[in-house]
Amino acid sequence: MRRLCAFGLLLACYPALLITALWPSPPLFALVAVASYAAEIVAPRVSHYLVDLLSRVHLGVTMRFVVREMAAVLLVARTAGPNSPWFVGLAVGLFALHGVRALQTGLAMRFKQTLTMLPVTTRNLDVSALNLPAMPPEFLVNYQGVRFLYLDVLPVLGAALGAEAAFTGAGASLLLGLACVVALIPYVRRSEPLKDAARVIAVVDRQVREYQPEVILYFSGAKEAAYQARMWLPTLERLERRALVLLRERGMAQYLEPTTLPMVCIPSSADLMGFHALTTARLCLYVANVGKNIHMLRIPGLRSVFIGHGDSDKEASFNPFTRVYDEVWVAGPAGRDRYLRARVGVRDEDVHEVGRPQLDGISTEGPGLPYRSVLYAPTWEGWTDDLFHTSLTTMGPRIVRALLDHSPRLRVIYKSHPLTGHRDRAAGRAHRKIVAMLEAANLALAKGRHPTSGTAGSPITHLVVTGNEPHLYDCFNEADVMISDISSVVADFLASGKPYAVTNVSGLPERNFHERYPSTEAGVLLGRDLAGLAGFLDGEDSLACARRKLKAYLIGPDRFSWTVERAFADS
Repeated sequence: MRRLCAFGLLLACYPALLITALWPSPPLFALVAVASYAAEIVAPRVSHYLVDLLSRVHLGVTMRFVVREMAAVLLVARTAGPNSPWFVGLAVGLFALHGVRALQTGLAMRFKQTLTMLPVTTRNLDVSALNLPAMPPEFLVNYQGVRFLYLDVLPVLGAALGAEAAFTGAGASLLLGLACVVALIPYVRRSEPLKDAARVIAVVDRQVREYQPEVILYFSGAKEAAYQARMWLPTLERLERRALVLLRERGMAQYLEPTTLPMVCIPSSADLMGFHALTTARLCLYVANVGKNIHMLRIPGLRSVFIGHGDSDKEASFNPFTRVYDEVWVAGPAGRDRYLRARVGVRDEDVHEVGRPQLDGISTEGPGLPYRSVLYAPTWEGWTDDLFHTSLTTMGPRIVRALLDHSPRLRVIYKSHPLTGHRDRAAGRAHRKIVAMLEAANLALAKGRHPTSGTAGSPITHLVVTGNEPHLYDCFNEADVMISDISSVVADFLASGKPYAVTNVSGLPERNFHERYPSTEAGVLLGRDLAGLAGFLDGEDSLACARRKLKAYLIGPDRFSWTVERAFADS
């Protein structure tokens, strides 16, 4: 309802402006003009979709501002007459204001494109030799020019006060616009040397040569997949070898957590294969099977190793593409056995068990609260229907509803996968439904509808985690038990030694399910009817010994640093 009200106000203001201008009624015109400015500010925050819809039907923000200005011109024509010099001055001033805005937009686009189209960008490397210009205030480089449009507030509202006030407002707005353009010019001039791509690459090349990287962590992918590289950063920081992160997508560094590791982003394949500073490295680690890996694989002298982003029983953990790498590093014996069973061309002697060094911070004890916490961490829908392991669309909302109804002393932690809804909108809708259910439950708890409270009389608060914080492993530490799908989350949770349940989305018989997905052997199986959920939450834990045995099979000991050194000794 709020969206419709904001959208309705936005649409209604402009006909009202024309009516009050032609009437004419300066006081009403001023009132409607203020309402139109307010609607322009509120509408994008309430619904981007509706505002974008107006743009698609040629009623975009620039057109709406021009209509408002036209109404101001009409009001002055009706009150002062078309022969008034103030009327002519206002019309010329508004026309010139749009010319100045075009100049500002051109300069802003030139500045931003120079910075965003650099052949190489870095983090944690000294590239002061490039003399990168400081960023000007955001409104100066907003090439869409929306904020700049608001300069017309002075002549538009001035029109309600009289023709002379409107003319004065137009002059003042024009001077402010010119001042912004003049302020932007020095930034643009300082950015011009950065158009020399060869010079930029040479400066970065020199810094990387001085650093002499030995290990490269290579990542290419969508920003939602940044977690795949993010999970390895602390591990590489602990290496005794000099490590460097190599990215391929512009702006990807901002989606990775703060790190001391140098980062280099090289979008162009030609620039990458000609970036000779990487020749000091002997080991390149790949976290995902993506098309751009081929550019790095073509660089001679580097031992290529696929380390993935978590071991699981999903097909991604034995992808046939993996045979292009020199070696494959898996967590435990289970990873080796997957490739043996899959027969995808990966030789057993090229598979090495390195453990999961990321799991050191996972606690083996529960949170120790007077209420139990259950973590629901479903996977995403996968790239194809063959990889559709998520329980979100078929079971997700029902699982959360059953948890909320099970006991008032049960806390729900919902951790969504970063790629949820990326391919299937139904998964996105189920995710939003779960979030709404938990928010409603928290609201009910806040209003005291349930007497149950946690420590010191504080109410239980269900937790929805959709961003990077808290980390998945922090969610492990806050939970007593977990419900998940076939994914690496299950194997990682085994490090905690706590009970877990796995959803059987495919409906396979229990024996066949456990044979196909070994990581589920020490967990409770949840079918679509959720028949085993109550027993999982309230029943006796009889699988503790099985979990310890499965943990050794899936995760194994931490041998990552040792395996890195072995690779250097063999090279």
